[in-house]
Amino acid sequence: MFVEYLELWLFVAVCIAILAGFPVAFTLAGVALVFALIGDLLGEFQFRQLNFLPQRIFGIMSNEVLIAAPLFIFMGLVLEKSKVAEDLLNSMAGLFRGMRGGLALSVVMVGMMMAASTGIVGATVVTMGLIALPVMLRNGYDPRLATGTICASGTLGQVIPPSIVLVFLGDVLTYANQQANLKMGKFAGKSVGVGDLFAGSLIPGLMLVILYAVYIIALAAMRPERAPVRVSDNEGAELDRREKLQLLVNGLLAPSALIIAVLGSILGGIATPTEAAGVGAVGAILLAALRARPDLSTWLLGGLVAAIALMVLNQFFHLLLMRETFTPGETAAMWASFALLGVVVLAVLLSCYILLQSGTMRYAMEEAGRVTAMIFAILVGASLFSLTFRGLGGEETVHHMLDSLPGGLTGAMIFVMALMFVMGFFLDFLEIIFILVPIVGPALIVMGADPVWLGVMIAVNLQTSFLTPPFGFALFFLRGVAPPEVKTRHIYQGVIPFILLQLLGLVLIACFPALATWLPEYLFSQ
Repeated sequence: MFVEYLELWLFVAVCIAILAGFPVAFTLAGVALVFALIGDLLGEFQFRQLNFLPQRIFGIMSNEVLIAAPLFIFMGLVLEKSKVAEDLLNSMAGLFRGMRGGLALSVVMVGMMMAASTGIVGATVVTMGLIALPVMLRNGYDPRLATGTICASGTLGQVIPPSIVLVFLGDVLTYANQQANLKMGKFAGKSVGVGDLFAGSLIPGLMLVILYAVYIIALAAMRPERAPVRVSDNEGAELDRREKLQLLVNGLLAPSALIIAVLGSILGGIATPTEAAGVGAVGAILLAALRARPDLSTWLLGGLVAAIALMVLNQFFHLLLMRETFTPGETAAMWASFALLGVVVLAVLLSCYILLQSGTMRYAMEEAGRVTAMIFAILVGASLFSLTFRGLGGEETVHHMLDSLPGGLTGAMIFVMALMFVMGFFLDFLEIIFILVPIVGPALIVMGADPVWLGVMIAVNLQTSFLTPPFGFALFFLRGVAPPEVKTRHIYQGVIPFILLQLLGLVLIACFPALATWLPEYLFSQ
């Protein structure tokens, strides 16, 4: 039996080793290598199949889509360090001032905007826990509602683009979709990429925000003592009109402009996710510098305006001209683009100097490098794991197993979603994406699952597992920064209603796939 199901023992051994605390990247590579040797000795695996590994590693290194990951990570870290979330919360709290449950609603809105500007769950939960939780408790909020709202809002970064989860999930699903099309003999089958997944997850992400908001409003109406009207917070002197306008511009409009620039350029077909990530990184640098040195706002805002003008100009004139003669309009557009580019470069250099002086740049670069190195080490280890798993016949085993489940695609999806949900208690999202999705993805797509719909279902499922006691990562993040009067049971009890809302959202996406597939088809269909 051991020899017959060697590929399943490989999967079990990897999960046990990771749960035992061994580094994920080395566990994936090391255990796969051991099982490859065992399989070769038992005649179940041909060791020369590992000759394909250098090609896979080179494919990872040369994959332009994955360049978006470190850029989005850097963008999120810059915004986190520059306290943009604090400005956002102050702006939103002022917007909902005087409304019962307004602080909780402002946390949900800030969580949504932070998700759309950083995409980093841990940073969002910790930041919101440090900023919003003390204010909510001081205003008489029930600790269960306060902690549940912060945890749920912080995990929106799993679903709302630009999410790091969606970048890697989109890349893995692209390969899974190619394998499925080859198996079905469709050499020109439906393609899927990170941009499709970004578009597909937007409506489900906003749907979850609406579900959270409806729950908070209903709870505040039925149990007003759990979500009182905001009272004065020691900051509470009324702001004059000029201060309110400045808070609105710096705290709300600037991050909103960055979100629109990044997501709008992707969904509008203006830029690829990688190019949009570059736009986001530059915009984050300019916004952080603008917050640190408002006295230089003229120069920094000039850089932002020039960058936007450059993008608009590129829509009317194709600036990559590969010829020697130009029309007068093209010549004027090129000289204008040179001037605008010069303004952008000067503003970015000034911003980098400001952030180097404040320490933000060094922190963001070091952390982005560390996180990116960890992610790509896992990706290389996962390549060796998937190569060994397939060589042992794991793909056929999984396909036969899913095919034999009752209910066809529905039964297979329920099984896979349940498995991912349980694995999410113990494993990080990257480990699940790199280990499980390449195994089950092709089989589910062959059975008829739309790849974009499948990706959105996986993302929402992973977000739900981040919240679920007792092992949800978001719960641990918040526990680490919550004040002593907030008990662990408060956090666990607080997230339960939001878990139920997440499951409701997952069921709605399962029953109405158009929630995930309509927008990418509308935007990207030829």
